[in-house]
Amino acid sequence: MIARIWKGRTKPEHFEEYTQFMRDRAIPDYKSTEGFVKLLFLRRRDEDFAYFELITFWQNMEVIKNFAGDDHKKAKYYPEDKKYLIDFPEEVTHFEVFANERLD
Repeated sequence: MIARIWKGRTKPEHFEEYTQFMRDRAIPDYKSTEGFVKLLFLRRRDEDFAYFELITFWQNMEVIKNFAGDDHKKAKYYPEDKKYLIDFPEEVTHFEVFANERLD
């Protein structure tokens, strides 16, 4: 399994609005992509920025192309992101998941 990690920032006043956008637009897009396993969507804010981190999990590196296209290292953005995001990192980070444990 591969973890794909993207980080973004908005203004603090866009914290809830961008969260809702991600719930309504981005998360369904991830979930409808063949090879998608699960995701973690993290957020926090301070006085200056709202920070978002999205960790998606995929069956393997090849299926990430179903979502991201042939250049799987390139971050994927939606047109609406221009309304919220302060910067647009060009690349995401990928990690091979070698353990996935839960407390039961």
